[in-house]
Amino acid sequence: MAGLGKQDKERIARAALARLMEPQDSVGLALVRALGAVDALGVATGELGAGPNLEREISAVLVDGGGASSWAGLPASVRRWAPRVRDLAPDRDLETMTRLGGRLIIPGDALWPEQLEALGLQEPLCLWWRGREQPLPGSGHSIALVGSRDSTNYGASVTGDLAYGLAQRGFTVVSGGAYGIDAHAHRGALSGGVASVPTIAVMAGGVDRFYPSGNEDLLRAVATQGAVISEVPPGSAPTRYRFLQRNRIIAALASVTVVVEARWRSGALNTAHHAESIGRVVAAVPGSIHSANSAGCHRLLRDGGAVCVTDVGEIAELAGGIGERLSEDRDTGAAVHDGLSLEDLILLDALPLRSASSVEKLTVVAGLSADAVRAGLGRLGLLGLASSERGAWKRSKTS
Repeated sequence: MAGLGKQDKERIARAALARLMEPQDSVGLALVRALGAVDALGVATGELGAGPNLEREISAVLVDGGGASSWAGLPASVRRWAPRVRDLAPDRDLETMTRLGGRLIIPGDALWPEQLEALGLQEPLCLWWRGREQPLPGSGHSIALVGSRDSTNYGASVTGDLAYGLAQRGFTVVSGGAYGIDAHAHRGALSGGVASVPTIAVMAGGVDRFYPSGNEDLLRAVATQGAVISEVPPGSAPTRYRFLQRNRIIAALASVTVVVEARWRSGALNTAHHAESIGRVVAAVPGSIHSANSAGCHRLLRDGGAVCVTDVGEIAELAGGIGERLSEDRDTGAAVHDGLSLEDLILLDALPLRSASSVEKLTVVAGLSADAVRAGLGRLGLLGLASSERGAWKRSKTS
């Protein structure tokens, strides 16, 4: 790597590490956090020796990242990675992406989605990207629509309507490129999108091959108008494990994950779990009580892990009303907010300006308890900053 700049060395090292390690390899990610990608690659391949305190540093990173305090030790991990060392060819992988019209992005690049930091230690090492050279929107401007591969006509219709409506409001629709709900989400977003990146497909395998093959034309359209991304390098197979791991990226890219249709053990519930674990909002669309394809959605709603949504407006409201409130928020004066507590400010920010919102929805958007929301609404109402309409609340135009 002699003669290369620091960022170029980092890019090549992360490209190699992405092939050496599986997604969410906690020890490998902790090693990168402790040493940086270039030296971590040297240690992982055996070209550099491990310092006397390195295992202690890795243990500290693992604990800080919510991982186990005890692990098998670095020598065991190096032995685990050893069979892949001979296959490392980061220059070849980068050339493949160039040939495909794509690129590799890493933390620190202008195109890197900052919202992935919410994943902490499990933030991807890099993203292999085929698509427009436009920064991905922040999480507040992105909505994930996920669900069953064997979607019903009802699920297809609802997903298409939601994706189209969200795209018309300027949201980016994030999904996984699979058959069923994912495909309908991408199609709806492409037909209605006004954002610079109308839709993003997060793949479980390499972006050199559009998978599944039946969605190849659709994914080519996504790559042309939006972006197709993956954390695994070109040529990587879309294994079941990688499908589950990519779900955390879908969840992290969006402010709200909407499960449109899901069976009792659907992979879409895994995406919802990831979203919930990093503090993102989870929503679910209700279906027929006779439909097995909606059993997972009803499970989320019954267990209290999701907010019930039935139209685009409700989803936009959960995301903070981006596209409805931005221009009005710019004109909002700060003087009327003096003297409000932090909780009241958070609640005020969560209140929509047009359609009124229920206490239940406000607890999710604001991240406050129902009692705190009710008390805060009372205070904001007395100050003339919030008003009630048939038990639901919205922000007063003077606030």
